[in-house]
Amino acid sequence: MEQGLFARSRLILTGLAALLVSAAVSSVAGIYLGSVRENLLLIPGLMVLLPSIIHIRGSIAGVLASRLSSAMHLGEFSVDFGEGSVLGDNIRVSFVVTILIAFVLGIFAYVASRIFGYPVIGVTDLVLISVVTGILAGTVVTGITLLIALASYRYGLDLDMIAAPTVTTFGDIITLPILMISAAFVMLLDPLARLILGGVAVGLTVAAIIYTLHRPEGIGPIVRENIGLLIPLSVIGTLAGLTYSSSLDILVTTAAFLILIPPFTGILGSIGGILGSRLSTGMHTGEINPTFIPEGNVAHHFIISYLYTLILLPLLALIAHGAAVLMGSNSPGPVMLVIISLAAGLIVMTLVIGVAYITASLSFRYGLDPDNFGIPVITSLIDLIGAAALVAMIDLLL
Repeated sequence: MEQGLFARSRLILTGLAALLVSAAVSSVAGIYLGSVRENLLLIPGLMVLLPSIIHIRGSIAGVLASRLSSAMHLGEFSVDFGEGSVLGDNIRVSFVVTILIAFVLGIFAYVASRIFGYPVIGVTDLVLISVVTGILAGTVVTGITLLIALASYRYGLDLDMIAAPTVTTFGDIITLPILMISAAFVMLLDPLARLILGGVAVGLTVAAIIYTLHRPEGIGPIVRENIGLLIPLSVIGTLAGLTYSSSLDILVTTAAFLILIPPFTGILGSIGGILGSRLSTGMHTGEINPTFIPEGNVAHHFIISYLYTLILLPLLALIAHGAAVLMGSNSPGPVMLVIISLAAGLIVMTLVIGVAYITASLSFRYGLDPDNFGIPVITSLIDLIGAAALVAMIDLLL
């Protein structure tokens, strides 16, 4: 009994430690976003692209980590990068999916901006920004995910409790500056150079499709399963960008809100990612039954998610307020920012808990791999409902 309580406490503290590190890192991403907020106005359409490209990047890395974690629990993992190996094939899948989704995100952001009447740069420019960002950020984040997985394997740590908060947060802090730098770089090029690089982006996308079609075993099915899910979820991320764009003036004027966005969505995504990974691993190992109504042994996973939310969101709000004050920017005040953050966060987490369990149980019951579905569904859902809840609370309480 005592040993079981100790093991569970150790697991909770491991997750909390990873989340605290993620909170600090994602707050840096928020501060950076607050410092370059003018770029969101100078490059029309960038705010529409921003949430989806950041969190889809985290989703792809999260899927990689979740699949490797399940392989470790099932005894199938080995440090082998060759063809047909779990590690090697999953890394190659990650790069292929990154290129394909980045191309789609650029098109979605352009089309959505045009449909809803928001100003936007040319489609070639937006797609090029998305693909360049995806490739550069994907390389770095995949490398970090690999290092975390190998360290967990070497030292016997639970990758489920470490990977989700770490890779999704690093996805934020790495992808955000790369997106801004890529956008500035592309917009400074002359039109002919942009057109040529746009052709290269199309060529890479076609090459990724051909590679997938010629790899029917191992890589092909995983890519198709990921793409089939991530493309619809990209629409959700784009809608989140549109939601923020509808309140872009107040977000830019009151910088504390803009600073809060990356850590707010990032930490909620990390908490949801931990929950999704634990549910997925539990179903793989037979510890959790994919029943319609959650059984009693699942409740503690939900309670832990709420506990993390109650601890971390007030902290993030206070950091955002302090950063805004130090930058000489506007803030609604620490108390109001905590109330807005906590109220929106609890709404989001309640919905995420339900979606995480339904996604894991349904995918498992219908013969699909919950590792491929849990984290992408959760983080994309948080993009949209997090944006809606945050903007709604700002409008309601101010």
